[in-house]
Amino acid sequence: MSRWKHYLPYAAMLVIAAAMLAHGPIAQPDNYHAFADARECFHLPNAADVASNIGFLIVGVWGLWAFRRPASRSALGAAWPGYATFFIGVALIAIGSGYYHLEPDNARLFWDRLAIAIACSGLLAAAAATYDDAIQHIAKPALAALVSASALSVLWWSLTDAAGVGDLRPYLLIQVAPLVMIPIWQWAAGAPRRDRVAFGVAILLYVLAKVFELQDHEVFNGLGILSGHTIKHLLAVAAAAVLTVNIVTRVRPTD
Repeated sequence: MSRWKHYLPYAAMLVIAAAMLAHGPIAQPDNYHAFADARECFHLPNAADVASNIGFLIVGVWGLWAFRRPASRSALGAAWPGYATFFIGVALIAIGSGYYHLEPDNARLFWDRLAIAIACSGLLAAAAATYDDAIQHIAKPALAALVSASALSVLWWSLTDAAGVGDLRPYLLIQVAPLVMIPIWQWAAGAPRRDRVAFGVAILLYVLAKVFELQDHEVFNGLGILSGHTIKHLLAVAAAAVLTVNIVTRVRPTD
């Protein structure tokens, strides 16, 4: 990989970070917790938004189970700790998001966002260890640094929210980083087409999930069955599943 290609993902993130810094604090919308579908089912409040998280648990546990054998884990080399963190994070989203949607407020949202940040940092660390030769030699310290930064990003939001500001910029940067850096890494390293397609599909599903999230009430009023936020959960599960299928099938011949 040429020197400029090596630095391109980091340069892209510096530009985005600088733009966020110049923008100033990004606050959470005042009506963030006012979800469209508050229906109860079998005494479970906000049942659809709570139950739709079970898919995250299934995908996360499946990923960990698929790599239960040392041969499978060793096939991923230095990327395995990152992928393990990604699978654990995805499983934790089910717990954190489910807990949050039972009774939505900022205190519960902390755990939802922490799980998401952990999953993002694990995926980013795995990709770095796969495509960046320099990171392969320090994969575990890099993963620890990313997970710590992810936790601090959510803590920063929580502390600034308590102070009346609620700055989401570091947390959003953690979410954006895999979407920006991984495709550039894949292009620069000449990654296999199946890896590039899988991540492209995952990004598309993630973008669609965000669109449905923003149209929560409109979708629920139109469909009457599912809200935009519930569909967001299902699309996000699908994105995680696409990535997990690709990772699992990549090493299957060595299992």
